[in-house]
Amino acid sequence: MRPEQAPNIASQSAALSSLNPAALRRGVALLRTCNSLPRVKPIHALCIRRGVPLGHPGLAKHLLFAIVSLASDDDDPMPYASAVFARVPVPGVFAYNTMIRGYAESPRPLPALDVHRFMLAAAVPPAGHTYPFLLKACAKLLSLRDGERVHCRAVKDGNDTSLFVRNTLVHLYSVCGVLEIAHKMFDEMPQRSLVSWNSVLNGYAINGKPNEVLTLFKEMMIMTNRKDAPHVEPDGFTMVSLLCACAEMGALGLGRRAHAYLFKRGFNLDTHVGNALIDLYAKCGSVTEAYKAFDEMDERTVVSWTSLIHGLAVNGFGEQSLDLFHEMERESLVPTGITLIGVLYACSHCGLVDEGFKYFNRMTKDYGIAPKIDHYGCMVDLLGRAGLVERAHDYIDNMPVEPNAVIWRTLLGACAVHKSLAIGEVAWAKLVNMDPGHCGDYVLLSNLYAAVGQWGTVHNLRRSMLDGGVKKKPGCGLVELRNCVYEFVMGDRSHAESNQIYDLLEVIATRLRLEGYVPCTSNVLADIEEEEKETALNYHSERLAIAFSLLKTTPGTPIRIVKNLRVCADCHLVTKLISKVYEREIIVRDRTRFHHFRDAFCSCKDYW
Repeated sequence: MRPEQAPNIASQSAALSSLNPAALRRGVALLRTCNSLPRVKPIHALCIRRGVPLGHPGLAKHLLFAIVSLASDDDDPMPYASAVFARVPVPGVFAYNTMIRGYAESPRPLPALDVHRFMLAAAVPPAGHTYPFLLKACAKLLSLRDGERVHCRAVKDGNDTSLFVRNTLVHLYSVCGVLEIAHKMFDEMPQRSLVSWNSVLNGYAINGKPNEVLTLFKEMMIMTNRKDAPHVEPDGFTMVSLLCACAEMGALGLGRRAHAYLFKRGFNLDTHVGNALIDLYAKCGSVTEAYKAFDEMDERTVVSWTSLIHGLAVNGFGEQSLDLFHEMERESLVPTGITLIGVLYACSHCGLVDEGFKYFNRMTKDYGIAPKIDHYGCMVDLLGRAGLVERAHDYIDNMPVEPNAVIWRTLLGACAVHKSLAIGEVAWAKLVNMDPGHCGDYVLLSNLYAAVGQWGTVHNLRRSMLDGGVKKKPGCGLVELRNCVYEFVMGDRSHAESNQIYDLLEVIATRLRLEGYVPCTSNVLADIEEEEKETALNYHSERLAIAFSLLKTTPGTPIRIVKNLRVCADCHLVTKLISKVYEREIIVRDRTRFHHFRDAFCSCKDYW
């Protein structure tokens, strides 16, 4: 609503002098029984024809409520609601609140803040129901500053203590990433509803805090079973947050138990839950179960197809991913820009350079999707993985959008793999200006210098990292066993069974040498003896996790590892050989993709 649409009292109050009370009562009664938005306008027209003034507040408040309440996803009720509201000489708090609610629930929530300003200017005191929808609008806008202003106003008016306001405040601070304040407000709530729990769980889930989601969910279940606490049963929204956390951590066992709970409660029929299940199984490397979750959905949206297309692509099944995209097209579903990212990703990890450019060109030609920076990044990755580093550099120089740090980092990573020093230094110079102090860039450049044997430059670079306070992110491997997630870092001896783990690593090394294994030490970032390099490689985080899994699981059981960094060439080779020697399927999810190892082969076909 624009300022010029604010109610004009002087020009409209005279219109209320004549009124047909029977027509008003009849119109209100009809509006209360109305069940669709298209039926509202004829009722409105009937009231006007029978003598009810356009701006009568008694009709307007019921009319506004009907317009906002009966809107569907295909309707935008707010232009109509705004036209009705603008004719009311003296709107009451109910009318203002209805307009705020309508905008807050619409795709364009910003005018809700304008209505609130008009409300204050008209000296209409906000009520308790004003603030939840105002805060919801701020959350949708991700406007922390506006949310804080509304929060302060709610405190001033004494409306900050209601459960509804507290819930929306927790939601606001959660989606804006201010998790400390969100959790503090949650902890201070004298009574927590299911909405309270869902708000803070969702906040941790969308901000990449899976450990906190799991911890909070356990606390929720403990509270649920306590007799002295309000009974709160998880619903579909709760379980989506839990599934997202399981997917992030690769906690397949816990995710399966959550799936069983969903099935028992009937939540598995929900489309959002179905999409989360596809994402869970895909991110845990269980493509078969992801397909099954997809097949069992009663209603599949574009998001459902997109989730499986992405899942197949990151698991190394690029051709199946493209086949699924073609099937989606045959279903006459229109892909989104995110869908095409999955398609381009599939091409990138399978080396399908020409096909990748074909799909990229079809974005605009067939679907009218303007490529965004993420799509251009996929194309740079496509060329870089194929070893076409110079072509990738030229592509960046000729992009119609300004390349960001991610694109230059992708090029630097390709240079490190393919030993292209000159272009790598160009990419590094760009990154120093755009994102200085990023530890990953230092590591990539170190890998590049190490690959070409410039050890003096490697040492200088490492020294500049220390002088600049840049800390390298330690490699971390996660494995889930018997309802627990175990974490290992390089050289980790903190585990209670470290002695057995390290003893097994020595046994593994001996058996692999008998298979002809020769360590790949080129990326050990130190100019030390080969024997020392081999020792350093032997204690990488994923090897510790694999050894632990071999110790604690029965023969033949698949091993699933989640790694926060990209798998190095030597660990990739070792894992292939372990899968053969110990007759195990090993699924490793690293920072960029999945590797499915079996019988000394990897699903990536060594194209990574």
